[in-house]
Amino acid sequence: MSFLKIEGLSAGYGKSVVLRGINLQVAEGEAIAVVGKNGAGKSTLLNTFFDGTTVLGGVISLGGISLLERPAYAAPKLGATLSPQGRMILPHLTVRENLMLGAASGRKGHWTLASVYALFPVLKERGDKPGTALSGGQQQMLAVGRALMGNPRILLLDEPSEGLSPLLVDELAGVLKNIRSEGTGLLLVEQHLSLVRRVCHRFSVMAKGAFIDHGLIGNIDGEQHRASLAF
Repeated sequence: MSFLKIEGLSAGYGKSVVLRGINLQVAEGEAIAVVGKNGAGKSTLLNTFFDGTTVLGGVISLGGISLLERPAYAAPKLGATLSPQGRMILPHLTVRENLMLGAASGRKGHWTLASVYALFPVLKERGDKPGTALSGGQQQMLAVGRALMGNPRILLLDEPSEGLSPLLVDELAGVLKNIRSEGTGLLLVEQHLSLVRRVCHRFSVMAKGAFIDHGLIGNIDGEQHRASLAF
């Protein structure tokens, strides 16, 4: 059964329409990728979860509860948290303090400071250091860990491989598969397919604010999808 449902969603900023007729469903423990070029509307889709856009039509719901006309904190309380593009680590807080921000929704579950530290031991080692003193790869771990502290039923990730070396992308893929195995759904927004191929079950291709193609991840390199992925 799908936890996240998006039906006929159109949204944008003010009078500017970015998303047009988006339909998407994600079940708990399922990993779905939204791929496409810069400017396709992928980040706008994630912003809509947190009251960051003007919704012009359609439905976006978590566990059967609509997110529309609700404040930004509603999504984390209902079970959706975000690891944002650019990581957005707060420089005046320590690693531990950045992590604890993620627990503000008060949701209970598997993910605690101890379980996040077990997943990312380097964060425990550097817990008292400023969050921005970490390397790029470690900051990405911190962004993911902070989102997990909200005990999401679905974790939203915006370009998590951005700026990472191939070795760190390999490490991130292992981490995301581990998170998925704990029953947390993933909605992964990505441009680069190397991570998508290893983590996700299905994919949707976005261009100019609309989905133009869908498929199983095992078919993503097939001839039938090449044109849409290049669009």
